[in-house]
Amino acid sequence: MIITEVLSVGTELLMGQIANTDAQYISRRLPDAGAGVYYHTVVGDNGGRLSGCLRAALSRADIVITTGGLGPTQDDLTKQTIAREFGLELAEDSDSRRRIDAFFAARGRKATENNYRQALIPEGAEVLTNDHGTAPGCIIRGTGEYEGKTVIMLPGPPNELRPMFEKYVMPLYRRLAGSAMVSRFVRICGKGESEVETILMDLIDGQTNPTFATYAKDGLVTVRVTASGNTEAEAAAAAERGAQAVSGLLGDNVYSFTDEEPEQALIRLLKEQGLTVAAAESLTGGMISQKLTSVPGASAAVCAGCVTYSDAAKHKLLGVKQETLTTYTAVSAETCREMAAGMRALSGADIAIAVTGYAGPRVSDEPVGLVYIGVACADGITVKEQHFTGSRERIRTLTAVNAIDLTRRLVQKCAPFDAV
Repeated sequence: MIITEVLSVGTELLMGQIANTDAQYISRRLPDAGAGVYYHTVVGDNGGRLSGCLRAALSRADIVITTGGLGPTQDDLTKQTIAREFGLELAEDSDSRRRIDAFFAARGRKATENNYRQALIPEGAEVLTNDHGTAPGCIIRGTGEYEGKTVIMLPGPPNELRPMFEKYVMPLYRRLAGSAMVSRFVRICGKGESEVETILMDLIDGQTNPTFATYAKDGLVTVRVTASGNTEAEAAAAAERGAQAVSGLLGDNVYSFTDEEPEQALIRLLKEQGLTVAAAESLTGGMISQKLTSVPGASAAVCAGCVTYSDAAKHKLLGVKQETLTTYTAVSAETCREMAAGMRALSGADIAIAVTGYAGPRVSDEPVGLVYIGVACADGITVKEQHFTGSRERIRTLTAVNAIDLTRRLVQKCAPFDAV
């Protein structure tokens, strides 16, 4: 295994002003090239501290990938610092300078003198052209003290880093690995990470090729199945066998075999079957509709959304009976059932989702976390009672995720949850 460290440069990262999505992206992609990221380091725009972090990284990693610090300003110190550590001078790369001029000319502007600092490259380094910005990347292969070590410098903006990474870095790793590695993602809703791991324990304990790793976020669990082989086809076949083994154990809790969200899976299914959906939301306040409409092409499947937060709105817009609200309260299976039926009638959609519940904070004796999710379709109405824990935002998020997943199950004609 090629040991890699990602060294992210930027004071804004340390201060929490922006998230370190570059390191996340690199860590997610490299396993597909037969490599693993062993360390993440973040350092501010300070030459001395950057030098110390670089030396530490080179002492334990085969390849150090730096992100950021290649810009035109005085605090962009990555190239200068690394060149100094390797005992290399900086020299202007004529092609990089031409590219900088062309970049600004295409926008009706002229490069300023400090922009040309980006064309300075450590002598002997391989230049990585930037098709989306002005900062080229570069690769330094060490000699002497750093024999066998490689430093890859990439720009910080994700729209520049990602194309450069795919064009240059992934092929480099594949060549170095001498074998292929493929990952499949099994996406799960309806079971927690510990439960999934318990179900898969025999697979995990016996893992060699493929290997299995679980991680959880927002009510979802992902099992990454990674396999290696002499060829990509061989690795892909092994990964697929592993993914099917996971699916066989988890059944209809599996909603996708790609790294997609539940809303993407649902919209895909709705479009395949020519069905439409609408949502009536109380505690989620539009989160379900937002998730659904965030999917490209959702307009082919999403009819409408309605936030009925108050009892009056539930009665006036969705036709929930006043007697139902008085007798059972707004947070009840009965109210949820009528919300779903009313939304389907109001919108004309084939399927209507409804949610109501207590997200918190606690008022009087309200059972915070009690949620009802309803789905109405031509076959009838299914209502599911759920009990979530955590913050107000977590309860709202879990409600939206599980509402979308219940709808997916019904669209797939899976055995529905027991109705209440």
